[in-house]
Amino acid sequence: MTGAREAQLIEAANLLLDARREMSPIVDLPVELQPTTLDEAYAVQLIMAEAYGEIGGWKIGAPTPEATPMFGPMPRIWIRPSGVGLGAATHRYRGLEAEIAFLLGKDLPVRATPYTRDEVIAAIASCHPVIEELESALVDPGAAVKFSMVGDLQMHGGLVFGPAYADWRSIDFTHEHVTLSIDGVVRVEKTGSNTSGDFLRLLPYLANEGSARTGGLKAGQWITTGSWTGNIQGTSNSRVDVTFATAGSVGLRFE
Repeated sequence: MTGAREAQLIEAANLLLDARREMSPIVDLPVELQPTTLDEAYAVQLIMAEAYGEIGGWKIGAPTPEATPMFGPMPRIWIRPSGVGLGAATHRYRGLEAEIAFLLGKDLPVRATPYTRDEVIAAIASCHPVIEELESALVDPGAAVKFSMVGDLQMHGGLVFGPAYADWRSIDFTHEHVTLSIDGVVRVEKTGSNTSGDFLRLLPYLANEGSARTGGLKAGQWITTGSWTGNIQGTSNSRVDVTFATAGSVGLRFE
């Protein structure tokens, strides 16, 4: 990447940051600043994440069981416990996704030998039901250039986690049932609906193929593994509840 192109990607990240901070979304980045490859979009992500401080974890997912996963950083300051209130001054888009996330208990530093699936699972401290709250610097992320949306932290706006479920290894996630409700009304109800299929495959991918970007995974970081419910829009002054039949419940409110 040339110095001139790097400067353009920094400018793109700053435009997206300003749009989020000022709650003044843009239709898209100027053409000359739009990322044109996945690597460029990931570079914009990391510039944006650095502006928010420490990285508290990574979101990762795949649209099909066969697809190559995509992942992005989650700022530590946006990771909060169930019951949190999210204010209108910082939450405009209010996208909602029910997910399963893992909290790491051990470091997985970069190394030459790939980590096995069992090694990565052994590093997990706990499993949690979560809501990924989606935000965007773009007026309509679906109408913008895809790499603009990916660069914009893949629409990440926050992670709200419920209590740990101790016996998570015994869950048959292909049959796990989930509901997402807004103000007590069920909006989505699905079973075994994570689009990645065997979503535990995402964890070794992040530890291995993703290590060049993550710099290695660290104890205390979260990994959230993709939506079970699609992207559901919330509203102001509403209560959101997600319930997994086995893994437990998590909620938030928009103020």
